[in-house]
Amino acid sequence: MKILSVTSEIFPLIKTGGLADVTGSLPKFLKACGVHTKTLVPGYPTVLRKLKAMEPLVVFDEVFGEPATLLQGRHGDLDLLVLHAPGLFDRPGGPYVDDGGNDHPDNWRRFAALSVVAAEIAGGLLPHWQPDVVHTHDWQSALTSVYMRYGKGRDIPCVLTVHNLAFQGQFHAGILEHLGLPPDAMNINCLEYHGDISFLKGGLQTADAITTVSPTYAREILTPEFGMGMQGVLGERRPDLLGIVNGIDPEMWDPATDPALVANYDYLGLKSRRTNRRRVEEEFGLHHDDSLLFAVVSRLTWQKGLDMLAEVADDLVASGGKLIVFGKGDRYIENMLAGAAARHPGRIAVRIGYDEPTAHMIHGGVDSIVQPSRFEPCGLTQLYALRYGSVPVVSRTGGLAETIIDANDAAVSARVATGFQFHPIDKEGLRLALHRAFAAYRDPRRWARLQHQGMKAHFSWDRSAQQYASLYGSLLARRNPLLNWAIKATG
Repeated sequence: MKILSVTSEIFPLIKTGGLADVTGSLPKFLKACGVHTKTLVPGYPTVLRKLKAMEPLVVFDEVFGEPATLLQGRHGDLDLLVLHAPGLFDRPGGPYVDDGGNDHPDNWRRFAALSVVAAEIAGGLLPHWQPDVVHTHDWQSALTSVYMRYGKGRDIPCVLTVHNLAFQGQFHAGILEHLGLPPDAMNINCLEYHGDISFLKGGLQTADAITTVSPTYAREILTPEFGMGMQGVLGERRPDLLGIVNGIDPEMWDPATDPALVANYDYLGLKSRRTNRRRVEEEFGLHHDDSLLFAVVSRLTWQKGLDMLAEVADDLVASGGKLIVFGKGDRYIENMLAGAAARHPGRIAVRIGYDEPTAHMIHGGVDSIVQPSRFEPCGLTQLYALRYGSVPVVSRTGGLAETIIDANDAAVSARVATGFQFHPIDKEGLRLALHRAFAAYRDPRRWARLQHQGMKAHFSWDRSAQQYASLYGSLLARRNPLLNWAIKATG
């Protein structure tokens, strides 16, 4: 089975969040299910720098007014198609924002270009390769299935995965005349959203199947609280909505072999973590002592609840804890956390930025990772934390609720607890969860059991990849009655 995955980011080439981890890991595990994936990504400068021996496949005179070339290449296990269009993607800043943190004003054009080329590939652009299924991710490639509906790729099924419903690609209705779509695409059953155009809504209306990154989030987004205005659309598509929890690559995230750690270990050798802890304390200028060391590795945003953490930071220190914050995001939250660090030198450290080795080092050295998200489609940080023996403190929402077993009395007695959940999701709930972590940490045997249980939890992509492969197969069978008969005949 051949899949075209269309994404705006993919690890290790370009990453702003968990989307890149998913699109970079899933193809490797789908291969074991008999599924071969080609991934189409924009030709950002950082992508082109990391790729070698790229082969030109198709030269376009123009894509949305810019000359472009479709390139083909490989990076490790990844089979890649790259849309090289310097006028669209070669610019300072990140994939979506400029150096000042402002959205690129032509994001609609940039990601419409990615989507229209994806639809052309689905429709047979490449003479020797055509996908059986197209798999799009978030608003940046959601327009693909709209172009397929109105173009040559309409016979190819399409899956849209929603990694975060909060981001919807909403633009002024005036861009419709530039999208190359017919006027009837601007209606409530396609792109129209409160008088504007929403790329995500177009994808939700035209994809054959919709997945989210956890079953709990799939249920939550059907409600006004979490539906972000799309709950009506999603309610109509409920029979086609499926939650598949994300996984992690256990080879990439393995404390026994991770080169970012100064001391490698497994769940039978947790004493080695102390060497990593000392290294983390030195790196972030924290006092050397045995107090409970928390960390945040995250985008610093309202969604992630990090304003609440800033509000309880003084209490965390007064209770004897230390805190590392590593990430970047909303300026006002960065300033709140920086203020807490200024009040508590040696006890709180804040570093604005992100890089993979430092993230791995933190997971391998701190005692606890804190994720107080107001909503969280899946979350991967808590899975990395479990793998590295860093006990998570999380809000009870989305994928966090599914992947962390709260250390209540029953779960502790049964020796299945892996962390601490809190609800309601407010600063008082977070404060109480942190105090529960302090109480557990004062009992070294109890804390070690939480670490052991978390490290033994299995969250690889194996099962999730099988679910995606099954979904692809069911879509093909739905489109092809003869194939459906063959599947039933063979059981």
